[in-house]
Amino acid sequence: MAISKEEVQHIARLARLRFSDEEQDQMAEEMSQVLDYMDTLREVDTAGVPPMAHVLTQENVFRDDEVEQRIKRKDALSNAPETDGTYVLVPRVID
Repeated sequence: MAISKEEVQHIARLARLRFSDEEQDQMAEEMSQVLDYMDTLREVDTAGVPPMAHVLTQENVFRDDEVEQRIKRKDALSNAPETDGTYVLVPRVID
């Protein structure tokens, strides 16, 4: 399927691109090659092939959620350089 120079200009205008005359000729050739390849792919019989989202068969491995002991506030604040007993105190950054 051949793409004309006018079609390339139309697509370029829609995509807000500018091409020189040589680039338009090159784009027409490359777009034609892509469409020819798509025509070739249409000829492939995929009747017995199930649809898939990815070529590799991967499954997510999730672990079960388990309730665990939460860290106590006192222990969490023990490594902080300065606290008020509830929060970590840091130097003011914004005036």
